Amino acid sequence: MRPHSLLVAPLAAAILAALPTLAHASDLPAADGDTVLPKVVVQGTRTDIAPARTIDDETLAAAAAATSDTASLLKSQPGLWVNPAGGVSGLPSIHGLADDRLRIRLDGADITASCPNHMNPVLSYVAPSDVARIVVYPGITPVSQGGDSIGGSIAVERSQPSFAAPGTGIALSGELGTYYRSNGDAYGANVSLNVASEHFSMRYTGSTARADNYRAGGDFKLYDFTGRAGHVLARDEVGSTGYVSHNQSLQLAYTNGDHLLEARLGWQQIPRQGYPNQRMDMTHNRQRSANLRYLGQFSWGRLEARAYRELLNHAMDFGPDKRFWYGSASGGNNPPGGQATPCAPIGSTCAAGMPMLTSSNTTAFMLDADIALQGQDHLRLGLEQRAYRLNDWWPPSGAMMWPGEFYNIHDGKRDRSAVYAEWEHHLAPRWIAELGVRYERVRMNAGPVQGYNPMTNMMGSWQMRDAALFNAANRSRSDGNWDATMILRQSVSDRMDIAYGVARKTRSPGLYEVFPWSTWTMAAIMNNFVGDGNGYVGNLALAPERALTASVTFDLHGADRRWELQITPYVTSVTNYIDAIQWDPSTNAPRSTPVLNAFTVLKYVNQDARLYGMDLSGKARLAESGLGVFALQGTLSWMHGENRTTGDGLYNRMPTNARVSLTQRLGGWDNALELVAVARKNDVSQVRNELETAGYGLLNLRFSRAWSALRLDFGVENLFDRLYALPTGGAYVGQGTTMSINPPVPNYPQWGTQVPGPGRSLYAAVTLTF
Repeated sequence: MRPHSLLVAPLAAAILAALPTLAHASDLPAADGDTVLPKVVVQGTRTDIAPARTIDDETLAAAAAATSDTASLLKSQPGLWVNPAGGVSGLPSIHGLADDRLRIRLDGADITASCPNHMNPVLSYVAPSDVARIVVYPGITPVSQGGDSIGGSIAVERSQPSFAAPGTGIALSGELGTYYRSNGDAYGANVSLNVASEHFSMRYTGSTARADNYRAGGDFKLYDFTGRAGHVLARDEVGSTGYVSHNQSLQLAYTNGDHLLEARLGWQQIPRQGYPNQRMDMTHNRQRSANLRYLGQFSWGRLEARAYRELLNHAMDFGPDKRFWYGSASGGNNPPGGQATPCAPIGSTCAAGMPMLTSSNTTAFMLDADIALQGQDHLRLGLEQRAYRLNDWWPPSGAMMWPGEFYNIHDGKRDRSAVYAEWEHHLAPRWIAELGVRYERVRMNAGPVQGYNPMTNMMGSWQMRDAALFNAANRSRSDGNWDATMILRQSVSDRMDIAYGVARKTRSPGLYEVFPWSTWTMAAIMNNFVGDGNGYVGNLALAPERALTASVTFDLHGADRRWELQITPYVTSVTNYIDAIQWDPSTNAPRSTPVLNAFTVLKYVNQDARLYGMDLSGKARLAESGLGVFALQGTLSWMHGENRTTGDGLYNRMPTNARVSLTQRLGGWDNALELVAVARKNDVSQVRNELETAGYGLLNLRFSRAWSALRLDFGVENLFDRLYALPTGGAYVGQGTTMSINPPVPNYPQWGTQVPGPGRSLYAAVTLTF
């Protein structure tokens, strides 16, 4: 019997054996009013206190008015940054660890980005207007909230079901909202409608968002060439940043006593989303999901069970700002501003774009029990099972790609089985210890592959060699991963609390790190989810990343919480950190002479890394007068990361940055003047030829006015229209001949341009509740 079975079996038996003897807790009296929360009492371990952070409702509401990207709601948190991607698909980063290194859940469900460019991450499936609560676990994560991640966790929740008060009949409530943002001509709308009785609830939410390309604060390039006849871009226009996105969900719930049954059905359609730091754009993304949940309160504690199913179809190709026709009839090299000659689609050697298709499905089950022990202690036990299937294939595109399909990942599988136990123990009146251990078994496999033409090495691409090596190799793997977390919380006085944390976390590599097999440059640059313009080749021998993190959070505050200051120094040491080395496709070996100041092909390898830094956040009430209540709040983050094997910098490290806001509240008004300051970035990844960026400062203005049923938000982002480069925005490959890794001069994109941030944008949003 495998080790994980020895743990899972008795734990499952213990939980299931308890079910027949469960007794109902006392019914709670209904609250007055039209609606009340479900009559389910959730007790047990608090998971939203230091070192965890909860984003409050007011911050979420204000941020949602200025963005369509749910990941951007996290920017107010110290140590957390968003690596820009598509307009609704940003990738959160905690202390320099992003994407698959974080566990990001939506309504308790883990969603995998099923795309070689990770264009469809978790938070792209929920609109900012539909987010009710976010809890961030930076680095030190309880084992019940972690798993298969090393950087931390982010839990995002939509609204919980609400029901009518007893004896009031049917309750109807809802919300209507719309917005407009001047930069990129962005606009959208959202609606929610809730119909409820005392025991039943039905809630529908829908949203739509669309935008054109945004403009930077000035000219950031010296060309307007796109590779398409008659189509040019202004030199301050950031190509491939437009999008169209539609989301809908239906929530059905039933409550009786202390028990809740809930079903969420989700539907998403993204017909278009451009990517300025990727060589392809999203041309189709359709997701269907079902999330079933049971939550019950018993005399011994709480029990929660969840089942999740997701079906996804995804497509990529060249958007309107990137060259579509390639081949001998395409006019060869076109000068900047020149006109590309279209290929004849029949009877030529042209390739019509490069379609890339992905389909995946996920099935998951989770069981979590929170058991009340003697005194105030709690024991939390859980099981998780997740099965993920992926196919990634590229259909032929004209005579260049004849005669067959390119299998990038064929019949990919990644299954996770997990068990965890977490104990909250009150050592003394002012001391609380939280200890947890988690075991996961991660199994992966993939089927045999082939190139476009399995009988030849077309275009000198080494497809036959690479496919043969991959197909002959053992592609099956199974990792046994242990996590352990210890958090010790001390209430020193009514003005100071301290949280000490140590965590050992493990992450197995993802399918797109292990199985992409082709060293062919054109195929490699399509396997890139970090936005640096380079190409990547997978590695079947990758070992799981193991991280050891230690942190201390000092929470200083007034006895009345009129002022607060949190300081968190941290350090993370990662063994088998998945980084990359430059790879020579012709010799199928590491490059003997590095490629400098250009895009190149890299291969994933295990090395060691260390990251350390400090987060600071605080707020204070400054004055209270007839002009309102004035307060100051802000964050400061500093970190350093290095590859300890090579001495190189780590890619996409955010430089020192600060965010300070002067706020005013008067009646229904809530206004803010915000300064964002970012230092120069000169500690970069040399192996990737990452670009340095200059420091900058931005000024934002925000105003909101709330009435009983109406809220108005308006403001200005980047008030002085500052031109600046996004430190983690990646390489600009948003227009031109993007299929070529380094297009011949004077074609574009050429290495050397970082994606710029948006220039000035005026926005307004209106929300009506009823």
